[in-house]
Amino acid sequence: MRNTLFSLTMISILIGMLIFSCQPNVSIETAQYAVNGQKLYVTHCQNCHGAKGEGLGMLYPPLTDTTYLQNNRSKLAHIVRNGMTGPVEINGKTYESEMPGNKELTDVDIAYILTYITTTFGNSTQTYTHEEVKKSLTDPKQ
Repeated sequence: MRNTLFSLTMISILIGMLIFSCQPNVSIETAQYAVNGQKLYVTHCQNCHGAKGEGLGMLYPPLTDTTYLQNNRSKLAHIVRNGMTGPVEINGKTYESEMPGNKELTDVDIAYILTYITTTFGNSTQTYTHEEVKKSLTDPKQ
């Protein structure tokens, strides 16, 4: 049973890497981060933001606004770790629901999740690195 579970996990990782590697200009590292991030996204983010990052009505915003993701890249790790209160405008709509923080996620977990979100929903080809997360979380301006 344990070998079967391991085999299935490895096969799903390889399939995910193949899918992401077919995208132009996506490095193997980015594909690996995104595959790991997808698993974490399903566990920690999908209930509110949807399987395709579409959000939940006017309650939770979508994660598909490429401009928002690009313009707020330095703040994303802080939002995932510490949550967010107050209004946020996404795709021209204002969302007012509070987002709880995910304090249990490690810096690497956050890097994986943000790489998955920005490459899958935001059309980025860059890895959101562990160092970038660390810098964002220690920046007093965030």
